[in-house]
Amino acid sequence: MGLRRSSRPARAVSRPRDGSRYARFARYSTGALALATASVIALAGCASDPLAEQYREGSGKGFISGDGTVSEYPAADRGEPIAFDGTTVDGDEFDSADLAGEVTVVNFWYAGCAPCRVEAPLLQQVSEEVADEGVAFVGVNVRDQAATAASFEDDFGITYPSIVDVNDGGAQFAFAGDVPPAAVPTTIVLDKQGRVAARILGQLTDASILEAIVRDLVAEQA
Repeated sequence: MGLRRSSRPARAVSRPRDGSRYARFARYSTGALALATASVIALAGCASDPLAEQYREGSGKGFISGDGTVSEYPAADRGEPIAFDGTTVDGDEFDSADLAGEVTVVNFWYAGCAPCRVEAPLLQQVSEEVADEGVAFVGVNVRDQAATAASFEDDFGITYPSIVDVNDGGAQFAFAGDVPPAAVPTTIVLDKQGRVAARILGQLTDASILEAIVRDLVAEQA
């Protein structure tokens, strides 16, 4: 599959609005909307994101699907560095400050998400291919407790750490600004300064897509 990339400043993916869907949404009660909003911290502050709207419409499939669209942000248009931390599946403490100067791939996932399962081997493949090039990988599990997440990692041979973020959502909140994760799975790539440089909405469909993004960022001057 070809790499869909743009040199222009990235903007949120937009899609035509379906009037019938919005009519159904309008009939939701205030209480139901509040419950839905509280269910996914990653959607906080993302009312204008069409993927957040997709969640509120209620597909019942257990995850919010992106279409794999790649958005890349030119260096001049990137925001402030993002700092995040948490406890990993193995019980270790993770702090993004320890990755200063490295390109960092952050993948938002959970075990019951079918697209997450499909893309997991691709993420592991890329992490191995760029392991010696100043690139770090970290997952952010948005729904599972450690035992469930550990089982997933064993099944798919994942060797990079994942933060268990279901309890306080701290890592998700750190990204809930101009470029929120929104879709699960979503993969965000931070440049050497810790700024959002690229986002893949939904399932990663080809390892070469992520590899090309990462290698371009490694080649950038710090």
